[in-house]
Amino acid sequence: MNRIFLIFLLVYFSLSLSAQPAGKVVLLYTNDIHSRVTGFGPESYYSPVTVNDDKTTGGFARIASVIENEKKQNTGTTLVLDAGDFLMGTLFQHLEPGTGFQLPLMKRMGYDVVCIGNHEFDYGPEKLAEIITSSSKKGELPAILLSNAVFSKKDIKDDSLEELFSKNSILRKYVIERDGIKFGFFSLMGKVADENAAYAPPVEFSKQIAAAKKMVKELKKEGCDVIICLSHSGIDKDKDGGWKGEDVELAQKVKGIDVIISGHTHTQLDKPLMINGVPIVQSGDYGRNVGRLELSFEKGSIKITDGRLIPVDDRISGNTDINSRIEEQKRIVDNEILKPLGMEYGKSIAESDFLLVCDEQGDVEGSNLGPFVADAIHKYVNRHSESGTDVSMVATGVIREKILPGPQTAPDIFRVMSMGSGKDKVPGYPLARVYVTGKELKSILEILNVAWKSTPANYCYFSGIRVETNPDGGLLKKIKKVEIFKGDGSSHAVDFSRKNKTLFAITANSYMLEFIGIIKKMSFGLINVTPKDSAGNRIADMSFAVIDMDSSKDGIQEGKEWLALIEYLQSMKDTNGNGVPDIDSKYRNAIRTHFPVSSE
Repeated sequence: MNRIFLIFLLVYFSLSLSAQPAGKVVLLYTNDIHSRVTGFGPESYYSPVTVNDDKTTGGFARIASVIENEKKQNTGTTLVLDAGDFLMGTLFQHLEPGTGFQLPLMKRMGYDVVCIGNHEFDYGPEKLAEIITSSSKKGELPAILLSNAVFSKKDIKDDSLEELFSKNSILRKYVIERDGIKFGFFSLMGKVADENAAYAPPVEFSKQIAAAKKMVKELKKEGCDVIICLSHSGIDKDKDGGWKGEDVELAQKVKGIDVIISGHTHTQLDKPLMINGVPIVQSGDYGRNVGRLELSFEKGSIKITDGRLIPVDDRISGNTDINSRIEEQKRIVDNEILKPLGMEYGKSIAESDFLLVCDEQGDVEGSNLGPFVADAIHKYVNRHSESGTDVSMVATGVIREKILPGPQTAPDIFRVMSMGSGKDKVPGYPLARVYVTGKELKSILEILNVAWKSTPANYCYFSGIRVETNPDGGLLKKIKKVEIFKGDGSSHAVDFSRKNKTLFAITANSYMLEFIGIIKKMSFGLINVTPKDSAGNRIADMSFAVIDMDSSKDGIQEGKEWLALIEYLQSMKDTNGNGVPDIDSKYRNAIRTHFPVSSE
């Protein structure tokens, strides 16, 4: 009897083990592609359906081919994922609320799951809901995730987005079964990404560690064999070259996550970063690489068998169907955005024989692009606005693209300053102007002199100003002298005394000027700056600070940074005689406005 029972047990356990799912799993992933449907590089060079004839990288047609080829070659399960910020970065984004173009295109390319990042909120929660609703009418979408969103019970501005959760158009978790393996997905908006999502409120985001533990528990209950987190949080290096960041902490503190597909920090990991046995992967940005993580799943055990990046470059022949759909959308962009502004999609407006760059992760102080943008804004506002401006400024974090050597088209220049929208039909945050006293101007400069050390995105470039600093000065006591320069080349020093009530105009985009109102918080109560209008009245709502670029017309004629750049470029000389203006060679190197001086 015992012998028969033992045989029964052996057969039972043998059948149980053989019934467990097993197989090869390939995860293809991207992050921070920012609507780069036509690749990375001068627009006029991009030729996705032919090979070996340009140096551009990325592009949705090429990414589609990578996905298609991988699916053909892989014998097991292939899943295609994106870790957020798939929108916002090109002219295509501006039409999304009406055309719902990109998400159905990504599904057609082969994407299974995408998550929402901070830049999906650039137009606010109502517009994000509008984009997803419009997209759903145009075709099937990838599963869209956001697990730690918290909606307001009082404010109605997030109701339309909350409704999409109730309809399962956006999911907090997603479970699919492929080849006998049950995959569970959830996503997180990280703390820093939350701070960067200035227009997400009233939507808030719960703490990611607690949210992750809750999601893992729920997915385990649903019998998931593999749990994957799409985390728009990120990783970066510490001062000693080691890895740190929110996704490192996630892997350390939350058990049960098998893979973290990371985003937000635009980090290129050539191979998986292993933390507590959990692979963290990130592909860089702008679709220049597709990540490939290969797993072996057997008897409930997951092993990494390969992890690498697939370069998306001109060696890849792009998918012709995807490319034709993009070409049609380009025609719509041309007709609805550029032609009303007197521009054409593929027409060169300037050219450069050197690189202009602003690298948030690199030498922000040595940037040549930051000062170029600040100068363009300064000239634009002083030309078109009767009141002009004393100081123009731009932060590293809102400069989204390099200017690569070669011919520059309007889409190329838009990508440099591509964030946001205003109340007109032209994409981009509107330029705004506030007035402050000399003492307040000094306070702003003091805060900015410190803020960027912990957050390089806060490093600012200026035009119209010269600042002398004492590096040895105490906290908020480093600014020694500020000079304002006028258009005729004259200058005068700013009086910092409390009795001086002279007001100085500061111009930046409306998104960036929002920070002036929270300087008191940033300085832990030590400094308070009150943004004012030209009459000295407090400005409570930054929409009232938007500059009218043509007072002869009814309403507010908004100015945009990218239009300032184009106008500035077109004002430059054609040095090589080919009929196209060349970027002034003075911008080959950084133009500085802050100069250290001796404390003596």
